[in-house]
Amino acid sequence: MSRLVLAVDGGNSKTDVAVVSEHGAVLGAGRAGGFAPQRDGVAAAVDVITAALAALPAGVPRDGYAHVSACLAGADLPVEEEALAAELAARGLGADVVVRNDTFALLRAGASGPWGVAVVCGAGINAVGVAPSGAVARLPALGRLSGDWGGGQDLGEEALWHAVRAEDGRGRPTALARLVTSHFGTATVEELVLAVHFGLVDGDRLHELAPGVLAAAGDGDPVARELVERQAEEVTVLAEVCLRRLGLLETPVEVVLGGGLLTARDPLMTKLLEAAFALRAPHAEPVVADRPPVMGAALLGLERLGAAKGALTALSTAYAR
Repeated sequence: MSRLVLAVDGGNSKTDVAVVSEHGAVLGAGRAGGFAPQRDGVAAAVDVITAALAALPAGVPRDGYAHVSACLAGADLPVEEEALAAELAARGLGADVVVRNDTFALLRAGASGPWGVAVVCGAGINAVGVAPSGAVARLPALGRLSGDWGGGQDLGEEALWHAVRAEDGRGRPTALARLVTSHFGTATVEELVLAVHFGLVDGDRLHELAPGVLAAAGDGDPVARELVERQAEEVTVLAEVCLRRLGLLETPVEVVLGGGLLTARDPLMTKLLEAAFALRAPHAEPVVADRPPVMGAALLGLERLGAAKGALTALSTAYAR
């Protein structure tokens, strides 16, 4: 009987699972909501994986896997990885469980091989690097507390900050004020500020402004452009730091770019990133991910089982677009 891998990609906005045979066949896939152990707790977060398993097609096993390869948002520190792995094992999903941060899934899905650098810029921002030797470079990725800036939430919050200052006269005029009022349907920017303050609008929804910030920047709004320039700089700096730590700055290497802000392939963002990489990491090859991270989690799982190269090829082919 073929051994099975449960691959999990638990992201801020959605959780994907796939059951894969050791020969690389995808037997079924399921999806549930966002994975947020730091907000909801470990048990509640793993409940989301259980919900994704419940969405698997009938007849696909929901436990007893030979290996569980879980790449999860919020698994930023070893103690968090250990707690999540223990919870998954306690659910009877499989005796062999490996938990990694979800950025590892992005790297394995987007790169042509098992090493390189990945930067994810979705709701938040994070990066990881893996050298040919297996050495790893990563950062705590705890938000502003650990020096991070970027992703849809930070862009949205900055857009609101500039918008309210433009409206009350403290800042420069900017199209971001109109973006805020039109998106949230308020008469003024201040109205939204008060709605967030009193809990009438969830502040986490500010990430919804990010596409509008990109559009305003592309249309020439100077304030919006400065935000997009800052975002491109942060993406590049994260990649550069990982490359430097691994001694790969002078080596041709793929840098996989993932998350909604980067996979959108915004023309201005793309141009800024190309220029920044040419300056800071000229040997790097930026690659926008075009296959889902859950495939990367599955590839990591198959490699853990020692699957044949043909199985890896079959799995990649199954996810090819």
